[in-house]
Order: sequence, then structure tokens, then C-alpha cells
Amino acid sequence: MTEHYYTNSPSVTHDEKRFDFQLRGREFTFKSDAGVFSKERIDFGSLLLIENMEIENEDRVLDVGCGYGPIGLTAAYLASKGDVLMVDINERAVSLANWNAKNNGIDNARAIESDLFEKVDQQQKFNVILTNPPIRAGKVTVHHIFERSYHYLKPGGHLWIVIQKKQGAPSAFRKLEETYEQVTKITQKKGYWIIKAQKAMGD
Repeated sequence: MTEHYYTNSPSVTHDEKRFDFQLRGREFTFKSDAGVFSKERIDFGSLLLIENMEIENEDRVLDVGCGYGPIGLTAAYLASKGDVLMVDINERAVSLANWNAKNNGIDNARAIESDLFEKVDQQQKFNVILTNPPIRAGKVTVHHIFERSYHYLKPGGHLWIVIQKKQGAPSAFRKLEETYEQVTKITQKKGYWIIKAQKAMGD
């Protein structure tokens, strides 16, 4: 059976890549590898999310399914007085995300190996949760991210998602409306939707 990027321990031979990319006005250098999502370059969906996500200076941020870290590390740059926790089931991705944080001089972000929220302290609450969800893992997994994110958000906090229309963006939008106070399609480009879902202030 073919391995996926959400495999815990990729067995595919290492094939490290390094590239530079400017994100939200800052130049980053990334190291990626075989067995992780979009190893050759940052994928369009992640770039669109990075361009549109709203991060305040002191926010606490959670990046679910961080890969080698472009979304989470950009969030850490924007939340310079806050902090970012990045999680991924893929141990190779976690190692790369931590290496990329250190190499780019970002000391307010760290990555841990976790199957979605499994290793995230249930007492932790975040202003913002970001995810480019593993669509190939199936709708149940994607919807689980939506539902569990609500628990981990502070009142009034936001969940930001990128998802392709052809891979279920409309049904994802409807699913989010069942739980969140306000759900907004922020933008749509090349078939990708950026969706922001806000938790009620009183919850």
C-alpha cells in the first residue's frame, strides 16, 4: 500500500530539499524531505491560507497538520509576542518543522508528534487554530478536526481552514455552521476556499 504524508513513520528514502520563500514580508529558508506533504515547494492552498490568515501580535496559535512548518512558522512571525504549537502525526515532518523554526530564528514555535489533538493538553486554549487538513485521510478525520478545534479555541477564537471545492469545501462549510457562531468564506481562488469559523464569545 502506498504511504501517505500522514503516515507516522515514513519508510521512503530521504531526499532533502531546501528552498527560500517570502511569506508575509519575511524571507524564510525551508528544509523538506521525501515522505512529507508538498516536499518540493509550498503548496498553493497553504500559500493562500498564509496570505489571508489574521494573526494578532500576542495570539496563541495551534497549527494542526503542520508538515514542515510554513503555516505555523509564518504565524509565529506574525504573533511575535505570542506562541505557536505545531502538531503532525508524521515524525519526519515534526523534525523538519523544529529544524526550520531554529534555522529561521523563530523561538516562539515548536512542533510535537501528535495524531491530531491526541498530545495537545486539553487545558490549553488558543486564539487561532490553522489547518490545511489531510483530505485523503477522509471526511471523518477532517470533520473531527473541525469539532475538536471548537474545544481548544478561546471564546471568540477563530478556526482557519483551506480546502478545495472539489474535495468538499461546500459540505465542510455546512458542517462548520452546525458548531460555530459565524462561518465566513474569506476568499476563493483556483478552486480553493479559505474559511474562517468563529467560536461564540460566551462559550
